[in-house]
Amino acid sequence: MPTIATIISVLESFAPPAYQESYDNSGLIIGNALQECSGILCTLDATEEVIQEAKERGCNLIVAHHPIVFSGLKKITGKNYVERAVIAAIKNDIAIYAVHTNADNVVAGVNDVIADKLGLIEKKILVPKKNLLAKLITFVPVAHLSKVRKALFNAGTGNIGNYSEVSFSSEGLGTYTANEKANPFLGEIGKNHEEVERRIEVIFPIHSQRKVINTLKEAHPYEEVAYDIIPLANEYDEVGSGLIGALPNPITELEFLEKIKQAFGLQVIKHTQLLGKPIHKVALCGGAGSFLTKDAIAAGADIYITADVKYHEFFDADKRIIIADIGHWESEQFTADLLIDILHAKFPTFAVLKSKVNTNSVRYFL
Repeated sequence: MPTIATIISVLESFAPPAYQESYDNSGLIIGNALQECSGILCTLDATEEVIQEAKERGCNLIVAHHPIVFSGLKKITGKNYVERAVIAAIKNDIAIYAVHTNADNVVAGVNDVIADKLGLIEKKILVPKKNLLAKLITFVPVAHLSKVRKALFNAGTGNIGNYSEVSFSSEGLGTYTANEKANPFLGEIGKNHEEVERRIEVIFPIHSQRKVINTLKEAHPYEEVAYDIIPLANEYDEVGSGLIGALPNPITELEFLEKIKQAFGLQVIKHTQLLGKPIHKVALCGGAGSFLTKDAIAAGADIYITADVKYHEFFDADKRIIIADIGHWESEQFTADLLIDILHAKFPTFAVLKSKVNTNSVRYFL
């Protein structure tokens, strides 16, 4: 059986913890990562009922979207649903791992699932994040250029949008003098050596810096490797808030609202005034996303789909867009399926189950 740490590594390859928001608490919340995993139960919320279900179905790892512990616990007495869930998990030796805003922020994450349910095309992040990329510059003897560059690409560098193995190189003359403690790959101790070298430049996600540098040092022939790391303020199109896409063919507002209702099994949709225009461009954000309304308008969206919109926040539509609030649980209900697909791809014969518990705390009287 794989360890819980092995399961976690797969989830973090999909949604690195570095991509979660500063207020979030994604990651391993309860449990020992070195423990063997008997089975995985995927859910939106790790409630006490879900923990009981995991016990009954032989799963000692719950993978949830929402962290059951969001802020610090000073006491664990069972006085509320969070503390009761924590107690139940510990008593039954069940680990809980949350993959929350980091799964929201990756391009193939929670929002992509919502977009697929609506049949959107030409999808992209609505508000890409900045300061998540860095540039590596290093210098390599010409004969070793191909080996080092290939190793760096395999370590995850050189990806820009739809292009991979992207790099820049230029030729120059490197010089050095090795002292008596050195073991130079080229040249002699005590003598200044000149070597024709190639300067290599590649971009990489800044959270993977340690892996990239270790790979560089392993692949490079020199005893001492010269390199520069330069943080970049560029937008990272693969990571950010919300998503925008388009319908293959425009449809009326009422037709699209009905499409949303059917796709998400909704009883009701809260929305702003209809504008009498076709729906073509669609912006969306699973969960509470009213903070992106102005960005949706600026991107030219005809409608913005999200949840947890407050009364005064509906006024932000200002007759320039339709805001549709479909409910928090409703917007993220397919996240467990996404997590199952990711884990099944790596562990096709392992028990990766979907929770049967409906954790939605909101009801509608119709």
